[in-house]
Amino acid sequence: MDVLALTPWDDWSIFIQLCVNGVTLGSVYALIALGYSMVYGILKMLNFAHGDVYMIGSFLGYFMLTSGLDGPMNLAVPIWLALTLVLLVAMLGAGLLGVAIERFAYRPLRNAPRIAPLISALGVSFFLQNSALLLFGANFRTYDAFTLDGGVLFTKGIFEAWGKDDAIALNLPLLNMLVIGGAIVLMILLTLLVARTRLGKAMRATAFDREAAAMMGINPDRVIMATFFIGSALAGAAGVMVGMLFGQVYHFMGFLAGLKGFTAAVVGGIGSIPGAMLGGLLIGMIEAFSTGYLPEGSKFQDFYVFILLIAVMLFRPTGLLGRADIAKV
Repeated sequence: MDVLALTPWDDWSIFIQLCVNGVTLGSVYALIALGYSMVYGILKMLNFAHGDVYMIGSFLGYFMLTSGLDGPMNLAVPIWLALTLVLLVAMLGAGLLGVAIERFAYRPLRNAPRIAPLISALGVSFFLQNSALLLFGANFRTYDAFTLDGGVLFTKGIFEAWGKDDAIALNLPLLNMLVIGGAIVLMILLTLLVARTRLGKAMRATAFDREAAAMMGINPDRVIMATFFIGSALAGAAGVMVGMLFGQVYHFMGFLAGLKGFTAAVVGGIGSIPGAMLGGLLIGMIEAFSTGYLPEGSKFQDFYVFILLIAVMLFRPTGLLGRADIAKV
């Protein structure tokens, strides 16, 4: 078989396509990582059920599409409104689920040894996985969003170009741009909420010293509940985005996504919101470029991701943007 000779433009087209794929995946991982970082920053606990909240969010988006917008109800709404409704329903449902998990699984163990809420988180994760299996079955569910607007959203590119003899095509799909843009908007809103609002100030105070914040009139329970709601809502948004991108959801999808979201949070510096965003983008870029350039990259992309985690833990245990905890005497 003859080897296809690539021109410099063809090389650049592959590079740009991989960048788009990496940033798209990284945006999703960043949204998941934010939930880990927010909860850890306030409670110093690892919410290992977070990946399964993301899975439930993807199913909520699926049922909103198949039962409402593109199903028996057949609501005649514009494509942009349909996607907005799906996203809002998934975020609201996942946020309320996160609040329920905090109230019944974590709050009773708040003053227990750290291993207790960790075990509780693993129990909640198994409970959500098996509940989804019993309720929805083991079959893959296909997002019918591919039929919305005649599938134009999933095939139309906002920019298209071709290399020599049309051998290499560069296509930036509109859906990828919407996922990246939506994730950026959510991250900006979260940053502004934490930096500019009273709730954000209360979250920062509670993260710094919960007892002192309570003495200053802040209700730590409400702040923690709001933190779980926001972090879980972001995970629900990520679940819808993955459903839109890959078309299929299933009960076990939260396990690996949760691991990668946790990896992104640790690599960036767990407890740091900018660190979670940076870690998510790095993980996404590593997956994309290993698939495109490294031998057998599509098979070993997870291997390269966790190699990065090990390297960061060895050489910078606090993460790229994390800071060491100040020891209290």
